[in-house]
Amino acid sequence: MASQDGQYRKSRGFPGFLPGYPDPDHGRSTVPSNSRKQVLLPPLPPPVNLPPGLERLSQLDLIIIHQQVELLEMILGTETSNKYEIKNRLGQRVYFAVEESICFNRNFCSPLRSCTLRVTDNTGREVITVHRPLRCTSCWCPCYLQELEIQAPPGTIVGYVVQKWDPFLPKFTIQNESKEDILKIVGPYATCGCFGDVDFEVKTINEKITIGKISKYWSGFVNDVFTNADNFGIHVPADLDVKIKAAMIGACFLFDFMFFEHSLAGL
Repeated sequence: MASQDGQYRKSRGFPGFLPGYPDPDHGRSTVPSNSRKQVLLPPLPPPVNLPPGLERLSQLDLIIIHQQVELLEMILGTETSNKYEIKNRLGQRVYFAVEESICFNRNFCSPLRSCTLRVTDNTGREVITVHRPLRCTSCWCPCYLQELEIQAPPGTIVGYVVQKWDPFLPKFTIQNESKEDILKIVGPYATCGCFGDVDFEVKTINEKITIGKISKYWSGFVNDVFTNADNFGIHVPADLDVKIKAAMIGACFLFDFMFFEHSLAGL
């Protein structure tokens, strides 16, 4: 059994993501957290057989997602449309995501609201579209749980993120365009993240091997109390299919809405 494990690790090339390897969190230290100077990457020529606009994802083993601080949200305590910068481990912006939703939904259905997130590259071209319908999150409604549809480019479905019923842990499945299960995401029992990071482990379908993780980084007490601004890191094998990486970006947005979105009016 041990020899089979070793052969699997070697063939799949998952250094740092399997049991027995060091945690890749050291990459976080390379990201400038408060830098005011925005560093953008020049466009790349599209490689063969990749969805247009996803060329950058083929190079990344760490994707940083930084939610922008909204001053109106800080001052008035109202929910505004979320905006995210998507960066590489050097802090260079790769994509920018903007939420499209109705004001009523944001303020009265906040964590559950239906919305569309449009992800654009540095030239302003929309490369990923994430659709989130209005659904439940309660374990008492197992037939109508959360689901995302990921398109890349817009109009072409490349995957889904589907919540699975579990009485104790948040569990999700990443599916391909044919709705076939590809990977599982398993979150912790407690997702409050009051004094530390919250990790959602990315596993094989049988949940025996961990190949990566989605982390919600703790921003500190002041930031968590006075803003909704969250920071996430997606740790993935560099050779993972870019369509799956796009779906994991969508999963990151979903986790932000479900577990870390809050209205200041409720504090």
